[in-house]
Amino acid sequence: MMYNVNGVDLEADEQGYLLEPVFDDEAVRVIAAAEQITLTDAHWEVINYLRDQYREHGHTPNFRAMLKGMAEIRPEVDSKYLYDLFPIGPAKQGPKVAALPQPLGKGGY
Repeated sequence: MMYNVNGVDLEADEQGYLLEPVFDDEAVRVIAAAEQITLTDAHWEVINYLRDQYREHGHTPNFRAMLKGMAEIRPEVDSKYLYDLFPIGPAKQGPKVAALPQPLGKGGY
């Protein structure tokens, strides 16, 4: 599978996760469109959180850690909030839309 971003093909696995991280916002827009997600400021807040976690740890957090980390940034964040943004699963669909590789194990560390 591939995503075409600004004329460049980005290689993805069979589930649509990029094989290598891409920190280009246009890649996020292309993948979000493929996932039928209309990006809002709330999506970008989660995407930037996931990118920061990936840069810092080399992988994205599992759902529990993601929920805790996002609640530190925005206290009103709860499970429903994250699932409203990424209905397939915030710890799985979030990293995909953020143009990051597939999470480890069951969604991260």
